[in-house]
Parts: sequence; structure tokens; C-alpha cells
Amino acid sequence: MATWSNLGLQNSFSPLMEQLNFFHDHTILILIMITTLIAYIMFMLFFNKFTNRYLLHGQTIEIIWTILPAIILMFIALPSLRLLYLLDEINSPLITLKAIGHQWYWSYEYSNFLNLEFDSYMIPTDTLETNGFRLLDVDNRIILPFNNQIRILITATDVLHSWTIPSLGIKIDATPGRLNQTNFFINQPGLFFGQCSEICGANHSFMPIVIESIPMNYFIKWISSH
Repeated sequence: MATWSNLGLQNSFSPLMEQLNFFHDHTILILIMITTLIAYIMFMLFFNKFTNRYLLHGQTIEIIWTILPAIILMFIALPSLRLLYLLDEINSPLITLKAIGHQWYWSYEYSNFLNLEFDSYMIPTDTLETNGFRLLDVDNRIILPFNNQIRILITATDVLHSWTIPSLGIKIDATPGRLNQTNFFINQPGLFFGQCSEICGANHSFMPIVIESIPMNYFIKWISSH
């Protein structure tokens, strides 16, 4: 989860989020190189007292400063396109979860099991336990096994919502009358927090998402108890 004064991305807990982290660092490095070069050139302009009379019609320099940015853009575009296709890939999911956005709470259905569905509301601050997280904890968490491919179907009943878990690299719009899908792979146990990322009304800030990732044998016990 995000912590105080955290200016970077959250730690990644899925392979796709790791790739997104790598791509972010790769792009930032290119931007730093470009910014440094331009800053150096602009700085030197203030102190340069020489004039090149052939620079007014320089075919060579014009070719260089046209082709070079195109090459740099390719180094950004190709990894970006690769990631875009990876994020849309659906790989034989073990479990299908359906998330439905309401004003202002989420409800979930486990499509592989009969009559396994529940609503998930934010725990109010006045009833929150001492070790709870204000505005982030919910009364019914999503229980999922780690090291398994999970498919999630997302929709809404009233207005636009957005189902988002930053540490897993998931952000999908919940649109009324439309079913969106994505997949994710949690690679370790833990609690993963998110919130609705679409401005959906008065209580938009109070519909958090919590995934609890547990081993498969505990997940089977949890399914059996429901």
C-alpha cells in the first residue's frame, strides 16, 4: 500500500506490475538523458561567443535532429507496445471473479462456485480496530490464492467506477451495461489495497478494495466454509 511521502510507485506483487516498473525506470532514464543534454546546450548558449556561418543552412544537422528523436521514440514505443499486448493477454485462468461497482460499495461474485457472493463496504472510522487502516479497510475482503492466474470481470450498476489495485498493476473501468475483463497473477501472500479511481459521486473516496492473498490449501478451506 502507499505510505507517507511515497513519491514513487508502490512495490510490485505481480509479474506485469514488475514489467511496468521496469518500463517506468527505462522511460525516466531516457527523459533524464534528453533533459540533461538540452539543459547543457541552453546553458552553453549563454557563454558561447563564436558564430558558425555554415549553421544557417546545415542539411546534415537538420537530418540528425530529425532522425535522432525518431530513434529515441522507438526505444520508448516498442517496449510500451509489448507491455500493452501482455496486459491484454488472458492465460487459462484458474478462478474467475466478478466485481460490480455500486454507489458506493463493491459487490463480488465467484463465478466458479455456486452462491458465493458478497458486498464489500468500507469500515467506518468510528468502528475501526486499532490495527486497521482508515479509509482502506473493508468488512469483506476478496480472498484469492497466490501463484495462480486470476481473471476478473468488471461492471457497474449505476455510474462509472474504476477497479484499481496499484501494487498489482490493475486499473479497469467499471461501466454500466458493459463487461470488461483483465487478468492478474499474485506472486506472494499479503494484503493489497486499492480504491475506486473514477470520480463517481459524493462517496467516491469511500469505496476501497482489499485483496487478501493466501495459499491454495487455505483458500480451499475458505471456499468450503462458505
